[in-house]
Amino acid sequence: MLTSNGYVLDEAANRLGPLVAVPDWEVRDRVTLRERLRRDGYLYLRGLLDREEVLAFRRYYFERTGGTVDRAGFRKVLFGEIVPGPEYAAFCTQPALREWFAWFLGGETFLHKRKIIRQTAPGENGIGTATQAHYDLVYLREGTDRVLSAWIPLGDCPVELGGLVYLEGSHHRVLREEAEGRLKRPAASITADLPGLADEYDARWLAADYAAGDVVIHTAHTVHAALDNVDPTGTLRLSTDIRYQRADAPTDPRWQSDWHDRDGL
Repeated sequence: MLTSNGYVLDEAANRLGPLVAVPDWEVRDRVTLRERLRRDGYLYLRGLLDREEVLAFRRYYFERTGGTVDRAGFRKVLFGEIVPGPEYAAFCTQPALREWFAWFLGGETFLHKRKIIRQTAPGENGIGTATQAHYDLVYLREGTDRVLSAWIPLGDCPVELGGLVYLEGSHHRVLREEAEGRLKRPAASITADLPGLADEYDARWLAADYAAGDVVIHTAHTVHAALDNVDPTGTLRLSTDIRYQRADAPTDPRWQSDWHDRDGL
């Protein structure tokens, strides 16, 4: 049973389906990938990153945070050491990421400094725990709408660990509503009620069993959310989401400082 913020997803065939990975024969075809992104709103790239590098960063993260026994100590390590640290910066700019975006976007790239790490433990549920349904543009209004997000599971992430799910075809409706001027201001999530939103859009939530090394690229208009972590072995779900765009496009100045959960964005 899949849940998000305590809501049980409808697993009927018209409400839940698989997130489809880019097939091997398309991975180096930029024209086809761009068309796939326009059509689907996401690119699920299996094994884009070196698995061992991903697992090494996961070990580094838990080595730094594992000894913190209180919330204040954890926050001090996360926001004072890991987020602004050279290890995280190197991970987010590793050649496999930086060069892929330069190739796909066809020019010099820019990585937003505000990069987010999310940790979710089994049993953490209820409203506000899992990332609610939203599309990224509502938080990035002051730059280009062609910014691309990369969601990276930091370790193997089967569905029971609470990975991201995407609302199929949602970016087409969002693009229409944006063109009509129905902008969400101030920035806000759409809802925590994923099954209700699927009914409203008459669409499926798309899920996958992710592996360390996988990356999902999605547009700023694609509706997505996170599942609850219900892993029976007690494994923590760890992930990061970062944003690349072309360097010659406008950037949102609010996203050029290190992430902090009290930064108001």
